[in-house]
Amino acid sequence: MSHRSITSLLALALGMLALPACAALNILACEPEWGALAQQLGGDKVTIYQATNAFQDPHHVQAKPSLLARARNADMVVCTGAQLEIGWLPILLQQAGNPKIQAGQPGNFEAAQFVRRLEVPTSVDRSLGDVHPGGNPHIQTDPRNIGLVAEALARRLADIDPANRAYYQANAKAFAERWNAAVRNWETEAAPLRGMNIVVHHKAFVYLENWLGLREVATLEPRPGVEPTGAHLSEVLAQLQRQPARAVIRAAYSDGRGSEWLAERAKIPALVLPFTVGGSDRAKDLFGLFDDTVQKLLSAAR
Repeated sequence: MSHRSITSLLALALGMLALPACAALNILACEPEWGALAQQLGGDKVTIYQATNAFQDPHHVQAKPSLLARARNADMVVCTGAQLEIGWLPILLQQAGNPKIQAGQPGNFEAAQFVRRLEVPTSVDRSLGDVHPGGNPHIQTDPRNIGLVAEALARRLADIDPANRAYYQANAKAFAERWNAAVRNWETEAAPLRGMNIVVHHKAFVYLENWLGLREVATLEPRPGVEPTGAHLSEVLAQLQRQPARAVIRAAYSDGRGSEWLAERAKIPALVLPFTVGGSDRAKDLFGLFDDTVQKLLSAAR
């Protein structure tokens, strides 16, 4: 090999070493469950930033400067959609001015598009409270929905980052195997819950109820998003004299005063379900989320 050829090869090798490593995808997750899912599928190929935590109401979030900075640098936003984030996400996307993550772009992923939504209203009247035209957005309380979203999210990651397509596909396959086995186990454990009457604080658990066969007999909020009054709580208590329930349930972010008041007088447990990843000590990941949810419900059924 000539001296010139060796020199050229050395120069090429040094040039390749000088190239920056393939940067991880920056993903802004609107809710903790989608941050956890994106991490499962993306592994070390993604960097996740969560816009909210389990103790924040995902309907109401402030577009703080730190969140705006993350949106400006994001390659992808992964959100629930179905207008759950209607009060803050459109403003955030507009102010960020990042073309990758605008509505309709590959970098804008809405999980609710990939599942069958419940409680889709035939008409919307604001006097009815915080009713979502696209149906109830709290899809993550049914693990079968998590599985459907995982398939779609893995495909979208591969579309945005085709160089790592095989990596995302392998992670999605491994996750699906573990997840489907876990769902079968949860369904077996939760069999005693079928037909159990419950009261909920907010209509946040319709997908959980549909999955496990729970019966929602009353809601503490007189209308979605409207905190209960003393008069309404008294009405619910009177209703429970005629139609008893086994528990009153709220999400980790919900105000506990109404459910504690009712639980004390109706002599039923007040259960705080994690609702999303991070909502309890046990709900450290998606698997722990449903482990904890099922066990807490079973504690009320015993």
